[in-house]
Amino acid sequence: MEKENKKNKKILSGVVVSDKMDKTVNVLITRFVKHPKYGKYIKSSKKYKAHDEENKYKEGDKVDIEEVKPISKDKSFKVVESK
Repeated sequence: MEKENKKNKKILSGVVVSDKMDKTVNVLITRFVKHPKYGKYIKSSKKYKAHDEENKYKEGDKVDIEEVKPISKDKSFKVVESK
């Protein structure tokens, strides 16, 4: 019997903003968040470091990243696919 992973892994989509590191890309995730009091939507952005084994993603590429167990101090995501 094959063991299945019970936890849902977070999958985020964003744009590669830096590919200068070896096997790592910086991905900018932009999302809209509703203000709790005023109800206006605000653009919120955050950068994540993601593992890119073959160094094939370059700046400007749209990618999906998936949460994995920590690879290093800063990296907890890996690039799944390009759009």
